Amino acid sequence: MKKLLLLIFVSSLFIACNNEPAETPANTSPGNSDSTAPAEFADAKYVAIGKQGIASLSAGNVDAWMESFADNAVYAWNYGDSVVGKAAITAYWKKRRTEVMDSISFSNDIWVPLKVNKPQGVEGPGVWLLGWYQVNAKYKTGKSMMQWIHTDMHFDANDKIDRVIQYLDRSLIMAATTQ
Repeated sequence: MKKLLLLIFVSSLFIACNNEPAETPANTSPGNSDSTAPAEFADAKYVAIGKQGIASLSAGNVDAWMESFADNAVYAWNYGDSVVGKAAITAYWKKRRTEVMDSISFSNDIWVPLKVNKPQGVEGPGVWLLGWYQVNAKYKTGKSMMQWIHTDMHFDANDKIDRVIQYLDRSLIMAATTQ
């Protein structure tokens, strides 16, 4: 059995090291001038914007967080609710941070800045920052909530956030905010 596995490994290595050029993919044939990848990594500066945003929100400084938002921004959740416009988003989060939450913190964050060149579905072209993090929140009810949240942020041509889509489990928040 070991000899068979060794033979398969060596054969695979030989084939992989073959120096013949690979076939040209269909979308990059000489007759097709559009060889742009559907998506690619974007500048790491967007990660800094995401990290600064959750740091500001943790500190209760909603105004600092909102500096990275466009005036026409939309903040949407996976369960269908949304808030439209920077002023409305600011008011929503100020009320949450002062009247609903005692504290919120973020940990174990992962960020991926992505430039979408060719949308594959409903996502728009341009720069997206994908973020995953653990959220710990303590509410005025005295209850706490912990969950992993995924957030997608789209940036406009001025590097301002114009769309946020946040995926979370609302039932955990509802349980922590009710008496």
